[in-house]
Amino acid sequence: MSAPLPLRNIAIIAHVDHGKTTLVDQLFRQSGTFRDNQRVEERAMDSNDLEKERGITILAKPTSIEWEGLRINIVDTPGHADFGAEVERILSMVDGVVLLVDSSEGAMPQTKFVTGKALGLGLKPIVVVNKIDRPDGRADEVLNEVFDLFVSLDANDEQLDFPVLYASGRNGYASDDINAREGTLDPLFQLIRDHVPAPSLDVEAPFSFLATLLDRDNFMGRVLTGRVQSGVLKINDPIRAMDRDGKVIETGRASKLMTFRGLERVPVEEARAGDIIALAGLEKATVAHTIADPQVTEPIQAQPIDPPTLAMRFAVNDSPLAGREGDKVTSRLIRDRLMREAETNVAIRVTESEDRDSFEVAGRGELQLGVVIETMRREGFELGISRPRVLFKTDEAGGRTEPYETVVIDVDDEHSGTVVEKMQRRKAELTDMRPSGVGKTRITFSAPSRGLIGYHGEFLSDTRGTGIMNRLFEKYGPHKGAIEGRLNGVLISNGTGEANAYALNNLEDRGILFVAPQEKLYEGMVIGENAKPDDLEVNPMKAKQLTNIRSSGKDDAIRLTPPKVMTLEQAIAYIDDDEMVEVTPQSIRLRKVHLDPHERKRASRKKDAA
Repeated sequence: MSAPLPLRNIAIIAHVDHGKTTLVDQLFRQSGTFRDNQRVEERAMDSNDLEKERGITILAKPTSIEWEGLRINIVDTPGHADFGAEVERILSMVDGVVLLVDSSEGAMPQTKFVTGKALGLGLKPIVVVNKIDRPDGRADEVLNEVFDLFVSLDANDEQLDFPVLYASGRNGYASDDINAREGTLDPLFQLIRDHVPAPSLDVEAPFSFLATLLDRDNFMGRVLTGRVQSGVLKINDPIRAMDRDGKVIETGRASKLMTFRGLERVPVEEARAGDIIALAGLEKATVAHTIADPQVTEPIQAQPIDPPTLAMRFAVNDSPLAGREGDKVTSRLIRDRLMREAETNVAIRVTESEDRDSFEVAGRGELQLGVVIETMRREGFELGISRPRVLFKTDEAGGRTEPYETVVIDVDDEHSGTVVEKMQRRKAELTDMRPSGVGKTRITFSAPSRGLIGYHGEFLSDTRGTGIMNRLFEKYGPHKGAIEGRLNGVLISNGTGEANAYALNNLEDRGILFVAPQEKLYEGMVIGENAKPDDLEVNPMKAKQLTNIRSSGKDDAIRLTPPKVMTLEQAIAYIDDDEMVEVTPQSIRLRKVHLDPHERKRASRKKDAA
């Protein structure tokens, strides 16, 4: 058998939209991973539909390229802190990191989150200033920001002495010259070879492996991905799985061994210490379990995962339109699907309610839970989703604490006053405010997560769509007291039927409508936003009274303003405590928790009394 190639394991860290996945595309092309005539989609590593649509990386994925006799295993990490659990586990598989920063935007909060985890593990960074050809680039300042960031994250002297390259991922060049505008990515390949250490693991010891990713395959069953920590594993070798305490979960054999070549998983006969592999053959083992030779008794310690800070209630859809668009509507199917999700996504925690018709799902943030809901609706599920709520804790003195987030906002100078005022209403504290060039200001807040729920849509309206907001979990701090919620009430349908253009035309004066003519409605469904603070029950199905007398001007064509159509995230952020989002494969509807008006009044009186 031929000797294995020299190996380097690296992770690529970058904030959302800083060009990480595009750079990986170019690494593929220039290393010869793809044939010259091979048709390859852009952003090849963003493999699932949601990642392609949103332009963000959600799942951490390993890949591998070969360059001049060197094998480089690359792990593409999510850039958004909501998917941080993916990152924390992945970093245990690599020996170095490439930190990619935008030459204009610089180091952003999510970059700080992942970089802090990497530096804490002692990994040596390579800094790549990307998009060097941007007209508003400020590479020198960005480099100083990165150095300050490393200092604030307690980097050691060796980590602070990091090499730097200036690159354009889209155009496929990197150089140590800040003025370079052409070339190849060879300088990056050379730096990875020279700067990142080879895995220094014991090949002679018994086999051990820490499962860091889990997915399912229709033919192979559970497939565990991770890095071999010691020894050699061959096909059909006996193995066993242990939990964190060393308790044996199950025993079995390595029925399938695969390694990563480009975007493909390729079967191999054996894996050695340092290799990143996918392993099949076990039925119960999951993420953070140690898979090892039967003679190994000590488990590998997994990185602890930051706890969830936000929870939503996933309930069976009990609206009058339930079961018309989806084929998975029962609590048993929903429960099984959520348990599968919690198994592969360790940042999510699922708790079943006493009535067994709903489940509390806790996670890192609205985006992470929104992705879970969107994935489920595409699979044919129907759900009722409650307003997100933060998870409180109790400190040592018995006081109530809540999660805080660092919020970094880039906004045009003219809108900065409005943003500061709105954030202060939501109990946020201004910690930094500085000009960021080209008529923009960067404002940093420390804000309770509770106050940020539902703010993003309002923020985009206030900044005419030009503002950029980035959030990162900061700490648990003192409870901030009551925070004002939505200021407007809603328009509620008082009956069941189809929306009528004549009725909607008369309701336009009352506020903003969410429904169009001929849309199916039911009693208790939210059909619009009231211009006043109170909820208002209306009849959107009322038809025009037809008589046999015609009068001039009465039959003018009705011209309705297009309704406000909300995305899933906007709907979840919009609803109040007594409302829900009905999610089906084809529709997103807003509704009251209690559809009957008498039940709503009773619930309101009960709440006021409490």
